[in-house]
Amino acid sequence: MKFRFLAFVAVMALFGSCNQPAQWVSLFNGVDLSGWHVECREQDRAKTYWQVEDSTILCNSLGDKDHHYVWLVSDKEYEDFILTFRFQAYRESTGNSGVQFRSHYDQALDGGWLNGPQIDIHPKEPKTWRTGLLYDETYEVQRWLYPARQNWSIPDEYAPAEHFFKFADEGDGWNEMVIICRGTHIKTIVNGITRTDWNGEGILDDVEHLRRGSGTKGHLALQLHRHDELKIRYKDIMIKEL
Repeated sequence: MKFRFLAFVAVMALFGSCNQPAQWVSLFNGVDLSGWHVECREQDRAKTYWQVEDSTILCNSLGDKDHHYVWLVSDKEYEDFILTFRFQAYRESTGNSGVQFRSHYDQALDGGWLNGPQIDIHPKEPKTWRTGLLYDETYEVQRWLYPARQNWSIPDEYAPAEHFFKFADEGDGWNEMVIICRGTHIKTIVNGITRTDWNGEGILDDVEHLRRGSGTKGHLALQLHRHDELKIRYKDIMIKEL
């Protein structure tokens, strides 16, 4: 409850500077995947990795590494917004997930590719500290944006002094994340702790992103990373457009 309160205060403080009123909208009804669709390579179309169970969105690929990226994508596109949600991770899961935003799927690119920035969710120990950091899946980029790196590699020296991540068997078992996008400024808060606070001017709106239709406006998406055995749940997904 403490982390939820801190995240709420942070979001309200930021939103208080906006002039236009907006409403919180739920992106998951707890019953089915209305408002979402799956994007993946053709060979993965017949598989069911994303489903609804116990009023949560469950991704489960345990025991099955024979897949590429499989995304659960919002039907609607978003530009500037505050997104809040909760997620539950499992120790037996060795896979990676994340929340992509301002993204567009290109079925013709490399057999199917979702271009756009992504906030990492990394339940694999000992690097759970990666959760909340900003990566870019745009095809020509594929590197960490915050912290700035040249590729996918991020050594332990980038681990923050303060971070908190819990598994399903700890406490209530749920982590809370807030993602705030306004212009090229991206901020994330994980369990009440700021993890990303970054201005991507000149990067999110550069030639590569504009060509791929990513970085400034697009779909939200939950990720199942290629060849990963992942078990993760999402719920309480709420968005307020700015």
